[in-house]
Amino acid sequence: PEYEKAANVLKAENIKIASVDCTTEAALCSENDIKGYPTLKVFKEGNASDYNGGRKADLIISYMKKQALPAVSDVTVETLDAFKDSDNIVIIGFWNSKSQNEHDTFNIVAEKLRNDYLFGQTAQDEAAAKAEVTAPAVVLYKKFDELKDVLEGTFDEEKLVEFIKTNSIPLLDEIGPENYASYIDSGLPLAFLFYENDEQRATYGKIIEPVAKEYKGQINFVYINASKFGGHADNINLKKQWPAFGIQKPEEGLKYPFDQTKEITTEGIAEFLSKFVNDEIEPSIKSEPIPEKNDGPVSIVVAHTFEEIIYDKAKDVLVEFYAPWCGHCKKLSPIWDQLGETYSKAKDKIVIAKMNCNDNDIPSNATFKVSGFPTIKLFKAGDKEIVDYKGDRTLESFIEFIGENAVNKVDIESDTPKETSSSPSSAAPTTTTAGDSKHEEL
Repeated sequence: PEYEKAANVLKAENIKIASVDCTTEAALCSENDIKGYPTLKVFKEGNASDYNGGRKADLIISYMKKQALPAVSDVTVETLDAFKDSDNIVIIGFWNSKSQNEHDTFNIVAEKLRNDYLFGQTAQDEAAAKAEVTAPAVVLYKKFDELKDVLEGTFDEEKLVEFIKTNSIPLLDEIGPENYASYIDSGLPLAFLFYENDEQRATYGKIIEPVAKEYKGQINFVYINASKFGGHADNINLKKQWPAFGIQKPEEGLKYPFDQTKEITTEGIAEFLSKFVNDEIEPSIKSEPIPEKNDGPVSIVVAHTFEEIIYDKAKDVLVEFYAPWCGHCKKLSPIWDQLGETYSKAKDKIVIAKMNCNDNDIPSNATFKVSGFPTIKLFKAGDKEIVDYKGDRTLESFIEFIGENAVNKVDIESDTPKETSSSPSSAAPTTTTAGDSKHEEL
């Protein structure tokens, strides 16, 4: 339905929208390397490129309008109003005879960001006067918040990109699948206000808005619908109690939950954010209690014992990162216990371990990420080089892998059980499966 809506609007712009049924046009789909559905591609002068826009009608329309235009369109005083209103975000450069460097920089940035924004430019003094700017200047027109932002004077590529990305994100907007990536791409910390109903959204939005204005350009603020995406609270170490507020640094995996025993007030959030930007708050680390005893065949790793167990330089440590709800992990469990038993007499050299990633965070300074379950890694003795396990999930395969990759060499019992597979079809070529993704998708 969204595709059809976009097609009806774009028809008036003479932008063609088409569909191909790959069950009847198998050769055409094969020729264009179509491997999944739906796949969207943009054709320009016969050359195909991947469609990288959203899948709502307005996002498809916006993306395709940009594709139909040059990277930078020429604007005049007569066309200024129509052009600046032609999309949700429009960026126009105003030039004079002395702004060649800014003009060139603007065009370089426009070419790089053409899929995301609509760019125009003019050297007419009348157009600059109408826009109430003095050339050289860049004006970002938008259909939200202040409606426009102005960058006047000289600038380089980095400054222009920062200006565009900072001001093209609403002060406080709803986050969802269509815009999540744009927030991540901004590189800024992301502050979430979880709400359960429209009343909470309106009430606490007014409380957060003054603080969001104060920290614009430093932190992005979003509403998140807890009824749809409440699971994301786990990723910030928040309990599923609404409303709730927390900050995430996605690139670094750092989490800063606002104390849920406190009421959400403008003053309280302002104090919390002041401490956050001044590095006066330690990131939250979710950890199960340290086990009183940990002398079983399989060592239990929690967040608070991660460094102690996994980075023990004297030992090779093979770790299964798992989640209790993961079906593949449940099938692997008896085999993993067998593997632990196999090396139980050699724990001073080789450790078989597991970590519940549902209830424990991997420290932010770790040099790896876990995005699916089970994920299995060997941390070698000495320099702790990491080797990913990608073989079959059988006892024999694990033993062979350890023998080939571990620094410490040990002899294991000759009567080691050779039965191995959790089920006739459980062997898998990789340790990450599409069905066992860690995080609830936004």
